[in-house]
Amino acid sequence: MIIEKAIKTAIEYEIQVRDVYMENAKKFRDPVARKIFKVLADEEQDHVDYLEKRLEEWQKTGKVTLKKLKTAIPAKKDIDAGVKKLKKRARQQDFADELEIFKKALSMEIEASNFYKKMVSELPPEDKPLFERFVEIEVGHETIVQAEIDSVTGLGFWFDFMEFDLEAG
Repeated sequence: MIIEKAIKTAIEYEIQVRDVYMENAKKFRDPVARKIFKVLADEEQDHVDYLEKRLEEWQKTGKVTLKKLKTAIPAKKDIDAGVKKLKKRARQQDFADELEIFKKALSMEIEASNFYKKMVSELPPEDKPLFERFVEIEVGHETIVQAEIDSVTGLGFWFDFMEFDLEAG
């Protein structure tokens, strides 16, 4: 895949994911869940803007320069600090409707991550760096959405680690 087509495809992915976050943020009763989806929607819009600028640059010059791509995903220590709040909130509310939205968002984030991973593996070395940062960010998005799912389902997992063992003495 040439870089121009890869960027255009990436823009399509980012728009789809952004739209899911924007449309569904309003459906959450919980203000924290609404805020998470709003932050993720804003970040996806930043990705669209970034990619559109890279595409414009490519079309004008035949080159793409890397610019810093920021993320709203907090550092692991900040995520860990929010664990207790999420667990308490999950016990206090029914998230049945929201769970389906979280699952859809997770599916789209995984699809976007897989697309970026594929671009990194298939593109020529000089074009890989554009998508390597997106892999990191989208995997971070997956982690945040999965953490919300784990929290509201109360399955005893947090970031894919078992919080308790039913067979432990």
